[in-house]
Amino acid sequence: MVFSALVFTAPSARAQNPIPPITPPALPPPPGQQAPQGARLKTSVDLVVLHVTATDSRGEFVPDLNKGEFQVFEDKILQNISMFSRDDIPVTMGLVIDNSGSMREKRAQVNAAALTFVKTSNPQDEAFVVNFNDEYYLDTEGDFTSDQRNLEDALARIDTRGSTALYDAVIGSLAHLKKGHKDKRVLLLVTDGDDDASRKTFEDAIKAAEESNATIYAIGVYSEDDLKHDKRMVRRSQKILTELAEATGGLAYFPENLDDVTPICEKVAHEIRNQYTLGYYPTNTAKDGTFRSVQVRVFPPGGHGKVLVRTRTGYYAPRAAAGD
Repeated sequence: MVFSALVFTAPSARAQNPIPPITPPALPPPPGQQAPQGARLKTSVDLVVLHVTATDSRGEFVPDLNKGEFQVFEDKILQNISMFSRDDIPVTMGLVIDNSGSMREKRAQVNAAALTFVKTSNPQDEAFVVNFNDEYYLDTEGDFTSDQRNLEDALARIDTRGSTALYDAVIGSLAHLKKGHKDKRVLLLVTDGDDDASRKTFEDAIKAAEESNATIYAIGVYSEDDLKHDKRMVRRSQKILTELAEATGGLAYFPENLDDVTPICEKVAHEIRNQYTLGYYPTNTAKDGTFRSVQVRVFPPGGHGKVLVRTRTGYYAPRAAAGD
């Protein structure tokens, strides 16, 4: 799915540099159509793209599956897979880091883990950093960067204070992702609590996630005091992070201590670089703006054992323009 670019805004957001025009990637033509030689399809084609993680019972990536071993269903109706690849493609990624007062003692290790995530990723990735408390801030120079020093500087802008506007930060970051130059989009979200300051709601955040074609990976880092004395908040926060991640085909992690955050970031970076990309043209061509559920199944050859697949749970169909 291709979405129009949105402007990342926040009450205290920094000025941003203009982004050069984006050249759309080559896509397979819809069934029954043939693309002219040397031409690219316009970005209005309704190809639904799914980034699919396939793992064995140990959680290890299964690398040798073929197109014919996958099935895609939209609203329980089998679809024809038009595009299939397993390439390490560059990513537009956002590092969305909680900067509320309760994160003060955790930020140094969280920052180190986030930098490990960047270093382990594809060198052609582009990234941005959003720090958030009761507001959210784009802290990289310009909209995106591939420079690790720039990212390190952005993460080091620590002003741990205030409350947690988690939903606002997620929605703003998802909007900013749409300005990226890469077809694959990821958010890495790190927080230690639930939302207590957003203008937007959890339902707004879920809808923005489902509309974004981005994958969200969330890490909840809770203090020993919270785990012992505020279990209700921890359970609520874990439920929110899990639902946000699973709606987009990502995962939520809840490490027992901060030392585990870096290995988790390494694991997420490895997963992003080892996914299958499937694309199909929906048999339901109605441009009605409704949510379409998506399910992917895999039938591996003998010797693989059970293979688990994970992707986003669905997408919103485009709405027809006035007069169409």
